[in-house]
Amino acid sequence: MAKLIYSMITSLDGYAEAAEGDLGTGAEDQEVHTFIGDVFRHVGTFLYGRRMYETMVFWETAHTLPDAPPHIVQYARDWQAAEKVVYSTTLESVSSEKTRIERTFDPDAVRRLKAEADSDLSVDGPNLAAQAIAAGLVDEYHLFITTSVVGGGKRFFPDGARLDLELVEERAFDSGLIYARYRTR
Repeated sequence: MAKLIYSMITSLDGYAEAAEGDLGTGAEDQEVHTFIGDVFRHVGTFLYGRRMYETMVFWETAHTLPDAPPHIVQYARDWQAAEKVVYSTTLESVSSEKTRIERTFDPDAVRRLKAEADSDLSVDGPNLAAQAIAAGLVDEYHLFITTSVVGGGKRFFPDGARLDLELVEERAFDSGLIYARYRTR
């Protein structure tokens, strides 16, 4: 059975979205981006909310940018190869291949996806992830922790979540970003 992975860049104080501004520095350099590409190359399906999809659809054409470095081209190709499911009540259409819209998040349908998938799945965005966490669907948590404290916004973990996690991998980058991968016990 495939794993469902929840991964986001998060501030040092635990916010996946800042109330004001961005989450700070650390995730922009080639070393980090190459690592992220390597970690998620095996993901066969991405589960997105509308806003996260609208951010990530950039990768549908990123390989065509003039002077795109190899690590950007590789990530774009990997993203294009994966299936994408967008959960939205407002999105009329999608602008990427291998993408479908679902109007509601159905935990049983995601359980079936996990059971039938040959490759892991990733849920991205704190709102959608909160639903997957509440349903007990998330197997791993990948945090990319920046060097900034932002003081508020949308938390990586939803309020009220109680989880028993095991740290299985960690890495510090020259930029100050820290990667921590946890598995659900």
